[in-house]
Amino acid sequence: MQAAVEEAAPCRRCGARVARLRRAAVLRLQEVAVAAARQNKRRARPFVLLFLLLLLAGGGFALYAWGALHITYSDGERAGYVQKFSRKGWICKTWEGELAMVNLPGAMPEIFRFTVRDDATAAAINRSMGQRVALHYEQHKGVPTSCFGETEYYVVQVRPVSP
Repeated sequence: MQAAVEEAAPCRRCGARVARLRRAAVLRLQEVAVAAARQNKRRARPFVLLFLLLLLAGGGFALYAWGALHITYSDGERAGYVQKFSRKGWICKTWEGELAMVNLPGAMPEIFRFTVRDDATAAAINRSMGQRVALHYEQHKGVPTSCFGETEYYVVQVRPVSP
């Protein structure tokens, strides 16, 4: 077919061969298609970069939240009477409570606010309401949202204490 195109008659106006003009037109169309493809790649590039940036930010947040919840800043025990204990939250339900710590009889109690994430520990606290208890807690600083608890003190163990 190409041989037939090359043997075509010369152009009436300019005398150039029609086959050469056809080849130039085909090459020009290919260049235009390549340029359009490059332009489409450039248009898609910001969306890909935005997606990668959002993925990186989400991964960083997840890593930070994991670290804040699993790395303990401090731990200890507090003893007193559980004064208030309830399950709170709109979407993320956590057990929140208050422990009244009395140092001297007749003195104002100091209130220790805490969070319980484990249902077994929450059930043990509910069973020991009204009794003097010791709460073993872990402090997690920098927890990103209140979805994990309203306080930074997470009770992990409870044991009754004789008065």
